[in-house]
Amino acid sequence: MTIDSRRTAVLGLHWQVNVIRPEGFFGGMLAEPVARSGVVKRAAAFHDDARAAGLPIILTRFVIPMGEGQLVRNTGFMAAVADAQGSFRPNAPGSQLIDEMSGDLVVDNQKLSGLAGNNLLAWLVERDIDTLLITGVATNLTVEQTARAATDLGLTVHPISDCAAAATEEIHAASLANLDLTTAGRLSASDALRLLG
Repeated sequence: MTIDSRRTAVLGLHWQVNVIRPEGFFGGMLAEPVARSGVVKRAAAFHDDARAAGLPIILTRFVIPMGEGQLVRNTGFMAAVADAQGSFRPNAPGSQLIDEMSGDLVVDNQKLSGLAGNNLLAWLVERDIDTLLITGVATNLTVEQTARAATDLGLTVHPISDCAAAATEEIHAASLANLDLTTAGRLSASDALRLLG
C-alpha cells in the first residue's frame, strides 16, 4: 500500500488550549493524560514531517461565536460547552491553538466532527484531496466522530494512532479498535510517512 501525497492532507483536530492545557475547559479531564502520553510532541513532529513531504496541514478549532453559530444543544457534551460558551469565543484564550501547532488552514466550527458545519469538504474537493491522516484529542470524541463522518463522505481515512490521545489509554485503544473497522485503518506516524508516495 502507498499513500498518494498529492491527494492527501493531515487533519489535526482540537489542538487548542481548552482541550490540551490544564487551564482549558477540558483541562481537568484531558491535560494530564495528554501530557503523560507525549502526544503533543509526536503530533507536532508528524505535522512538520508531513508538511515537508508536501501535505497541507489543516487544523480545526471548536469555537462558539456570539449567537452560537451552528451549535445545537442535542447532547450532554454540546449542552455543557454551550453553558460555558464564553470560554469558547473565537478570541478567548482557551480557543487558541497551542504554540506547538501551526497549520496551512485553520477551520472553526461548532460541531464535534471537524467536517461538519464548515466548508472544509469543499476545500478538499477543490484540491482533489481524498485521503486524510487524522491527529487530535480526544480519540473517542472529535477524532472518532470526524473519521466516521469523513469515511461516510467517501474519503479514505487513516487515524494516526500515536498522534491522538484520550482521557485513558483504555478509551484510546477502544476507539482505535472501532476506527480500524470504520475507516481504512490506523497507522503510526512513522508508517504513514513511509507510505507516502
